[in-house]
Amino acid sequence: MATQVDDKIVEFDVRTDEMLVNMGPQHPSTHGVLRLVLRTDGEIVSEVTPHIGYLHRCAEKIGENVTPRQWIPYTDRMDYLAAMNMNLGWAMCVEKLLDHQLSEKAKHLRVIISELGRIASHLVGMGTYGLDLGTFSPFLYAFREREKILDLFEDVCGARLTYSYITPGGCTADLPDGWLENCEQFLQQLEPVISEYHTLLTTNAIFIKRTCGIGLLTPEMALDYGCTGPVLRGSGVDYDLRRDGEERYTEMYDGYAFEVIVQKDGNYPRDHDYPSVPVDAVLGDCWHRFYVRMLEVMQAIDLVRQAMDRYRSAEGDWGIPIKLTQKLPKGEVYLETEAPKGQMGFYLVSDGSPIPWRVRARSSSFSNLSVTHELCRGIPIADVPAVVGSLDVVMGEIDR
Repeated sequence: MATQVDDKIVEFDVRTDEMLVNMGPQHPSTHGVLRLVLRTDGEIVSEVTPHIGYLHRCAEKIGENVTPRQWIPYTDRMDYLAAMNMNLGWAMCVEKLLDHQLSEKAKHLRVIISELGRIASHLVGMGTYGLDLGTFSPFLYAFREREKILDLFEDVCGARLTYSYITPGGCTADLPDGWLENCEQFLQQLEPVISEYHTLLTTNAIFIKRTCGIGLLTPEMALDYGCTGPVLRGSGVDYDLRRDGEERYTEMYDGYAFEVIVQKDGNYPRDHDYPSVPVDAVLGDCWHRFYVRMLEVMQAIDLVRQAMDRYRSAEGDWGIPIKLTQKLPKGEVYLETEAPKGQMGFYLVSDGSPIPWRVRARSSSFSNLSVTHELCRGIPIADVPAVVGSLDVVMGEIDR
């Protein structure tokens, strides 16, 4: 470079050095105990290495020292923002090994609870994403509605965060009197509020500028890294275990009217007034991953309503839990469910005793987080929170 000093042209070299920068866990836009080590050249990121920290260690090994019902509280603490969905995955895995069949009423009950859990998880994802990008209001709006879901869960099982409600064999209790009416009142109140969220974030000019065209995840890359859930569907891959999973899980949704939310032109539901895709949005960017979750909230509201109607008319009991020390047949099973953040798989090996010989969990957040270094390569430091927030990871699911 050259510059003029006192009518003289002075030439000099400008050199930059790479620098390692820690982002988190104290940084306000990192999630839980996540720490990101950024290799930067000026303001541009050349490499991101996630360090997952220490949160809930040895959960899988604990599962090999307790009975399946005793391990249910540990699943609550994996994705603690969607604990009901974690309960469901483990319960169905154990039931697959036992070849245990639920009544129709119990299946519809599980759909009600798990889809409410999906709404609650996506509300947190939306609110915290607003925080990641520098706005506080969406966080307050989202948690206002989430608290009402927690009120419903508290009426069912007495807990507000870690529930241990869905358990192998069924659930710990039936819905209390008047619960369905309270749930319907909540859904009626929630539906018109969704437009407020779209105003606050989805169609907000600043939010669009921060998310559109940022963190591009191609369908091929998403599949190569094993991404699942809204992260995968935000890249245009049409895959949802509620429709495409194994029969034991998909039969829960038999007869339900719903379409998989996937970001493709002409693939958006048309029965609601959804915002249009911004002109500068590119398939697989941060905005699309966020929008998938917003659309799934409306879809989950409809599924809860369908499940409540079916629950009212279904025959059978609500599902009696298996015995606390029930012996397991010899064998191995693996089952995946569609949790709010993606696929949640549980693997169980039994030697015939009441306690599993091996227990493993395959979480969605772990695979989704592993693509971070690809998405953050070549972007400014300020865009890193936008990319990480769009993945909606929860550290309890990753660091077991």
